[in-house]
Amino acid sequence: MRVLGIDPGLTRCGVGVVDGTVGRPLTMVHVGVFRTPADLDTARRLHQLEQQVEASVLAHRPDVVAVERVFAQHNVRTVMGTAQASGIAMLVAARHGIPVHLHTPSEVKASVTGSGRADKAQVTQMVTRLLRLTEAPKPADAADALALAICHIWRGGAMNRLEAAVAAAAGTRRAPGAVGTR
Repeated sequence: MRVLGIDPGLTRCGVGVVDGTVGRPLTMVHVGVFRTPADLDTARRLHQLEQQVEASVLAHRPDVVAVERVFAQHNVRTVMGTAQASGIAMLVAARHGIPVHLHTPSEVKASVTGSGRADKAQVTQMVTRLLRLTEAPKPADAADALALAICHIWRGGAMNRLEAAVAAAAGTRRAPGAVGTR
């Protein structure tokens, strides 16, 4: 499975592409940060971000897009920019028919480090280790995007298997009153 992880932000939007499946070594395909100038009006910044996410989707052809779920912060302006960037990522994925999954920051931290309260340094260290990188991805937005992709591979893969098992079990049940041939 190829996952495009997006750590949304209007000024800095982290992107990371990871290939992998549960129980197998993970491979980093791409990592980076999209930046938009703070002195540009918001509509133009969102347009630039949309073009950059679009180019990333076309270049890497992900199976899934994992986006950090926006959570309440004290700085309303930061939350708004994050929410707008998140919406752009979801819109681009939808345009290409790619499923989108949202993961909370604590879910990502717990998945990658074992603790939902891990700090950015711990997340970066574990991402570096899990992807067998020679140096840590920088800035933290890039490492966070890779962590989102890893989280989805591990959690999303388990959820997909569970859903498939439930669907298979439902398909093997006979309707009430059905006559079987054995």
